[in-house]
Amino acid sequence: SDQPIRFADNPVVAHRGAWKKNNLPENSIAALKEAIRLNCTGSEFDIHMTADDTLIINHDPHYNNLLVESTTYRELVKTPLSNGEKLPTLREYIRAGLENNKSTMLVCEIKPSRISKERGKMIASKVVQLVRDMKAQNMVMYISFDYDMVLKIREVDPNAHVQYLNGEKSPEQLKADNVSGLDYHYSVFRKEPGWIGSAKQLGLALNVWTVNDAPGLEYFLSQGFQYITTNEPELLFEIIKQKKSR
Repeated sequence: SDQPIRFADNPVVAHRGAWKKNNLPENSIAALKEAIRLNCTGSEFDIHMTADDTLIINHDPHYNNLLVESTTYRELVKTPLSNGEKLPTLREYIRAGLENNKSTMLVCEIKPSRISKERGKMIASKVVQLVRDMKAQNMVMYISFDYDMVLKIREVDPNAHVQYLNGEKSPEQLKADNVSGLDYHYSVFRKEPGWIGSAKQLGLALNVWTVNDAPGLEYFLSQGFQYITTNEPELLFEIIKQKKSR
């Protein structure tokens, strides 16, 4: 399974899956499947760990008003998502993402722990281990706001593709720490346009979040970003199509 996967030849990363157009729950397996159906190069999702060490997919630290980190999985799972789907575990989510998918990268955002930095690093290790157990390493990219988590992922899997989210570190520092790329908020690249050129020179992947308007999408396309993370994957595909037909 060490063959590199040929991901779809587009920069479209569906943010929390392709949920918006069809009114699907964010981070649901249905939204992931829709991103795969659209042939996005990536589909992003968020990981937290419950009080009893179950890795689950949810964006906020709370689910149904319960703090995920201090609630058991059994308690959380009593409330279904708005489409009736069960709150997915990471294992279920990855299994769904491997099914009939040869083109869409699974972009795992591991959320920082509110309990401790140590717990955060432990969560990162557990995620990488689970991905390895499922032989999904080639399908996965990791992203995090917590730099210690980023370094922990790199330590546990020297070959992992891992990008940093927080936006304050220069491409040179990321390169020095062997981080694969920068996935920064669009305002960072507007403030530090020089970082785009530096990243390219250093061979770092460029990713930007979360760009939802046509002018923004066009700008980052014109800058040659490898990945553009968006809640509007259909709009980005439309813009790419128009560009090609010009």
